[in-house]
Amino acid sequence: MIRVRGVDKAFGDKTVLHGIDVAFDAGQVNFIIGRSGSGKSVLTKCIVGLLEVDAGSIHYAGEDFTSLTSKEREEIRLQIGMLFQGGALFDSMTVLENVEFPLKMFTSMGPEERMERAMECLKRVQLEGAEYRYPAEVSGGMQKRVALARAIVGRPRYLFCDEPNSGLDPQTAIVIDNLIRDLTQEYNTTTVVISHDMNSVIEIGDNIHFLHEGTVAWRGDRKGILDSGVKELDTFVYASDLMRNIKAKLQEQ
Repeated sequence: MIRVRGVDKAFGDKTVLHGIDVAFDAGQVNFIIGRSGSGKSVLTKCIVGLLEVDAGSIHYAGEDFTSLTSKEREEIRLQIGMLFQGGALFDSMTVLENVEFPLKMFTSMGPEERMERAMECLKRVQLEGAEYRYPAEVSGGMQKRVALARAIVGRPRYLFCDEPNSGLDPQTAIVIDNLIRDLTQEYNTTTVVISHDMNSVIEIGDNIHFLHEGTVAWRGDRKGILDSGVKELDTFVYASDLMRNIKAKLQEQ
């Protein structure tokens, strides 16, 4: 579990986060949603320690991350997996080498053990047979699955996914969503997804936090989000006809 308590963050005279209180549970897919500029990325960077908070605290499994030294934070950082928006694969490395990379950098595993673990993760994301191809030789959806395999190869307790469906077609996005949900449940991971994709939120969102102008304007589950009663959230959710159609169908049932 990750707990954020009363976090403030400002850049110069501009305050970006105002007293953020959120909790992300293990074994569930926790979403942070909101318009561009609402504070999602800044909050995420504060949680993983890329930015220091101005006030408040962040706790991993009850341990106050914000009070730890840089060296003390390393132990927690080794338990974090990251799925970046663009995949962030190394073009000069094969698929297998990309997945093995965190193990080579941060563990004492030998070559055979690294390969075994990497192959296990590639199989888990349905990429057997692609291990010796390069990122440029596979599709965008496959690249995202490679990046997901790399994110979980260290069996992290905490998984952060930044816009995992960005640039993907709807069918491939569903595949990525299902993988994130299944891996979260299988490994009891505390998964945090930053997304604009309401399809993903409705399909796999267990806990949802809506940020508006640096505050948590609403929190709840995917059922409650369709009738939140919060004007800013309704505007965000129903920006497309698709979500209005989904709500109409649910009301007919």
